[in-house]
Amino acid sequence: MDKNVLLIAGGGTLGTATAEELLKLGCAVDVICPEEKQSCHPRLTFIRDVVSEELLLRLFAAKHYHGIVNFIHYNTLEEYIPVHTLLTAHTDHLLFLSSYRVYGDAQHPITEEAPLLVDTVAADVLSGETYAVPKTACERYMAASDTHNWTVVRPVISFSQHRLDIVMRSGTEVVDAAREGRILTLPAACRHLTAGLDWAGNTGKLIAHLLWKPGVCREAYTVSSGQNLTWEQVANIYTDLLGARFEWLDTDTYVRRNPTNPYGLYCDRLYDRAVDNRKILAATGLTAADFLPIREGVIRELQKLGVSL
Repeated sequence: MDKNVLLIAGGGTLGTATAEELLKLGCAVDVICPEEKQSCHPRLTFIRDVVSEELLLRLFAAKHYHGIVNFIHYNTLEEYIPVHTLLTAHTDHLLFLSSYRVYGDAQHPITEEAPLLVDTVAADVLSGETYAVPKTACERYMAASDTHNWTVVRPVISFSQHRLDIVMRSGTEVVDAAREGRILTLPAACRHLTAGLDWAGNTGKLIAHLLWKPGVCREAYTVSSGQNLTWEQVANIYTDLLGARFEWLDTDTYVRRNPTNPYGLYCDRLYDRAVDNRKILAATGLTAADFLPIREGVIRELQKLGVSL
C-alpha cells in the first residue's frame, strides 16, 4: 500500500508495533512523539514534538494522511471533541485508541456487544476512575456524531520489553525480581481468570490491518489474538523462562502489602477477560496462524533486554 499514515503519540509500545506492521504493508509512517528517536527505515519519520493543533495543521498542509492512528488518552471528553473534528476532516480513516477496560464483567467471553463498565458499575463507585470512563465518553460522542470515517479499537494489555505485565505489576519488575531472587506477590483471586494480555506485535498487526478495510467505519473492535491465557499461565511462563517466583495472596492481604490503583484491580484485573475475537479477524482477514504465541512474544522481548534464556 502506497499510503501515508500518521501515528499521534505513537512512540510507545503499541505505536512502535503498529508502525512496524504498517511499514511491512508498504505504508509511509510519520510518528509524533516527544522522545528523541532515530528512524531505521526510509519510510519511517519521527516528529519530535508535543501534539498541538498548530502542529497538526502544519502537517496536514504539507501532506495528506490516508490514515491516522491516535494513541492519546484524553482525561475528559471536552479535550477530545475539537481533536476529533480536526482529525476526521483531514484523513480518510481515523483509528481511535480506546481499551478493553471499557467492558464490565457481565459477559464471558467478551464480544463487542458486551455490557460496558459504566453501565454495570454504579456511577458513584466510578467517580474517580480516569481511564475507562473517559474513553467510553469519547466513544459515545463519536457514535452520536455525524462523522463516518472513524473506527474504535479496544486493545488488551500489550506487553513489550518496556512493560512485562503480570496482574498489577508492569515495567521490568518481574525481570528485576527474578534476577534479585525476590518473590513477587499476586492476588490469588486473579489466578485462574483470563488475562487481558497479548504480545504488542500481535496487537500492532491487528491495528494496522484494520485501516481502510470495508465496513469497519463507525464500528468498535476488541484487539486481541484470542489466546486467552490465565494469569497463572502467564506467571508460569515467567517462572519457566526466568525462574521467577510468585506468592498468591488473598485480595485484602495483597492490597495491604501492595497499595495499588483500586480501579485497575477491582474494575479490571479481577474480571475474567476472555475475548471472542471473531469480529476483528473477519474484518482484517487475519487468522490464528498470523499471530505469535504469547510465550514466544515474551522470549523476544526478554532477548531485547539482554536476558539470557
